[in-house]
Amino acid sequence: MPEKSGIAEWRKMDIQVLIRKLVSYGVQTGLVPEEDVIYTTNRLLELFELDELEERDNVTMREDELEEVLKGMLDYAYEKGILKENSVVYRDLFDTKIMGMLMPRPSEVIRHFHELYEQVSPEAATDYYYKLSRDSDYIRRYRICKDMKWVAPTKYGDLDITINLSKPEKDPKAIAAAKLAKQAGYPKCLLCRENEGYAGRVNHPARQNHRIIPVTINGSQWGFQYSPYVYYNEHCIVFNSQHVPMKIEHATFCKLFDFVKQFPHYFVGSNADLPIVGGSILSHDHFQGGHYEFAMAKAPVERTFSVAGFEDVDAGIVAWPMSVIRLSGTDTDRIIALADVILNKWREYTDEEAFIYAYTDNEPHNTITPIARKRGDKFELDLVLRNNITTEEHPLGVYHPHAKLHHIKKENIGLIEVMGLAVLPARLKGEMAHLKEAILAGKDLRADEELAKHADWVDEFRPKYDAITAENIDGIVEKEIGLVFMQVLEDAGVYKRTEEGQKAFDRFIKCL
Repeated sequence: MPEKSGIAEWRKMDIQVLIRKLVSYGVQTGLVPEEDVIYTTNRLLELFELDELEERDNVTMREDELEEVLKGMLDYAYEKGILKENSVVYRDLFDTKIMGMLMPRPSEVIRHFHELYEQVSPEAATDYYYKLSRDSDYIRRYRICKDMKWVAPTKYGDLDITINLSKPEKDPKAIAAAKLAKQAGYPKCLLCRENEGYAGRVNHPARQNHRIIPVTINGSQWGFQYSPYVYYNEHCIVFNSQHVPMKIEHATFCKLFDFVKQFPHYFVGSNADLPIVGGSILSHDHFQGGHYEFAMAKAPVERTFSVAGFEDVDAGIVAWPMSVIRLSGTDTDRIIALADVILNKWREYTDEEAFIYAYTDNEPHNTITPIARKRGDKFELDLVLRNNITTEEHPLGVYHPHAKLHHIKKENIGLIEVMGLAVLPARLKGEMAHLKEAILAGKDLRADEELAKHADWVDEFRPKYDAITAENIDGIVEKEIGLVFMQVLEDAGVYKRTEEGQKAFDRFIKCL
């Protein structure tokens, strides 16, 4: 049935205003130079299958209107049949295409980044690039702000807790389409450089608004970008230009320090290179870094030691729930040389009394999570000892969150968690809201299918408080989740924070 002319005209006018608003946003944020306004406008007209742009006076847009403007454009595109499916996966593919129309070419971004780096400072260069990544909607600010975040005081310092709500749930249609879609090998993974400008598909996100900064570290070509999910300030990813597996070795330490020397305001670290204790993408060599100081970086060295031949390198054990050796000095070559000794010794180290086995059936279990930073005139390298052995009692890993903690955290403990930031699953938002209501109402948690898994935990912490009320329950639950995360880290520590565990740690140190 044909639309009434009034309605059709209103919708046409609406998209006209939205296009002008988005171009205005591009100019305000610096994405679109004045010289490119007409060109960008015409690209958007083409995208929305329009032949002309009508005159509008003084159309402007605030930066916080981006979500609303994109929503209007997506709704229009669906009504007109330009957007085939009106679900989050397809909308994300299309709004990324829209934002791609505002983006400068990669060469322009790289050139401006290097101009700022050389003429102003490394920090000015990363400030520009981070702003670009946010303004371009590659980092979706309006989703990130929905993440729940708080700080939980513990005996190891203030741990950062986040419940990740910024990754949208896939709808059933998109999941079905992804299963039917041809399994393409391009790009090979989410970290490959071929993602830059890629249109995406139902089983791979669009990246037309993505730009990568090439960096040379330790003589090899790598890429520098930000994480679209920014779990902490300026959360960046540094990735090998080649799709090669992660590996912790001598060259890893060299690369970490080379990056820190180029960007001394950033820390950088690597996930371990074995399953269970490694990151989510082991198939592509990469690091994570950023402009943030984690609780682990703030944690002090609780006892020092010296390794023969390396007396010029300060070494010590960090007061942290996981097993961390901190090396410090002004000469990174010397720090790296000692790190090599520790890594090689740990790879082959077995202590049956402490239940540490280097191998079972020729399968390696020992590796390291390394983190590098500059502190004043000195460089630091934290080496977190990891082991991924499993048993019948702990099929997901002996040094992994134990089963009683899975109601809060079951996933792998990667680099970010190791340093003291919990990335907890989105399900907890709803579960915690329902749990608080049930506790205040005095309900039987074990009779509730959703909440039964939390019942033992609540029984444990309830006696610690004289009264749990509507006024204090939010703070209590946040505090207790923080204490669960502290226990998660203690479970992941190969040497326990007991007298026996620390004696075993000292036995390893004496072997160096």
